[in-house]
Amino acid sequence: MRRVFRLPSVDPFLVWLVAVVAAASALPARGGVADWFGVATNLAIALLFFLHGAKLSRAAIVGGIGNWRLHLLVLGSTYVLFPLIGLATTTLDGWAIDSRLGVGLLFLTLLPSTVQSSIAFTALARGNVAGAVCSASLSNLLGIALTPLLVGLLIHSGGSGALSSWGSVQTIALQLLVPFVGGHLLRPVIGGWVDRNKAILMPVDRSSILLVVYTAFSAAVVNGIWSKVTLPQLGLLLVVSAVILALVMGVNALVARIVGLSREDAIVLLFCGSKKSLVSGVPMAAALFAPATVGMVVLPLMIFHQLQLFACAALAGRFGREAELLDAANAAQSAPRIPQGAEQAAAAAAARDMTIPDACMPGVVANLALLGRHYDRLTGADQ
Repeated sequence: MRRVFRLPSVDPFLVWLVAVVAAASALPARGGVADWFGVATNLAIALLFFLHGAKLSRAAIVGGIGNWRLHLLVLGSTYVLFPLIGLATTTLDGWAIDSRLGVGLLFLTLLPSTVQSSIAFTALARGNVAGAVCSASLSNLLGIALTPLLVGLLIHSGGSGALSSWGSVQTIALQLLVPFVGGHLLRPVIGGWVDRNKAILMPVDRSSILLVVYTAFSAAVVNGIWSKVTLPQLGLLLVVSAVILALVMGVNALVARIVGLSREDAIVLLFCGSKKSLVSGVPMAAALFAPATVGMVVLPLMIFHQLQLFACAALAGRFGREAELLDAANAAQSAPRIPQGAEQAAAAAAARDMTIPDACMPGVVANLALLGRHYDRLTGADQ
């Protein structure tokens, strides 16, 4: 059967993001309204990280923490490999791309991995789901503190002026960390309710992000973002984001082969180690950067987010199909084979204390050959 080509599906959340950016471009919040949106944004960020803390299962972390080599490789990809590539992109600042977009490119490389989509793609690809849960959760937990520290070290020290001081980084880290820890400490009380109502709470997550994006882009539009970001710069952002993703995936695949990871663990490293969290990144940007710059900073992250979904969805589907074929091949090899020929028929009969009379042997051999052909057609072994 000829395979039908299908375009990859677009994440509906991206459509909402684009719609919010368009709304902020047409009707940006100004003056007192912008102040109210700023207060609502701060509350939304606190709620978002509170819910992240409440959803984090200690049992899932403990269950997969023993695979320390895998987790160190994922963390190395997230917080070492990505930032090194991000630093390399700073050579584009000023002459090829607006400096604030360059800050956004570097910022996205400092973020934690995703949780939900990393686990979902790992499951689809038939990888180590328990390892993915642990690696992604650990990445997000450490990212609450590591991302602000890396931003202070790599962006502030680079002279971008986006951050005022190390003291502000420490204060912001506490603003994110306190609701997160509070939610996690309350998990024994509210964890069951949170787990049962994930479908209800997901709109809270996403609406919080949309509110932050609207507020950020409103401030950016008031400060003239669309007079500073040109179509060639957007195209360059797309190309650079694709190069970053391809480099990280290629290095992770090579590292998995060099260190001898199993297929299941290599899939975890590929997906968890190459993803960056929009859910964590947008609120962090709103907390870490001046309101007038947040829109420019999160624009590269929004582009990278959709690219990683397309790439990982395609790879996960391919790996899943390969796993199914491998399972089918293994099952066919381990299945009992129908004896063929007089010698095998006699051996099979002797193993069961039976004897095939010489006069009956030609008929038995013919029938076994016919059954063998039917069996190969049914199992696909004749293809």
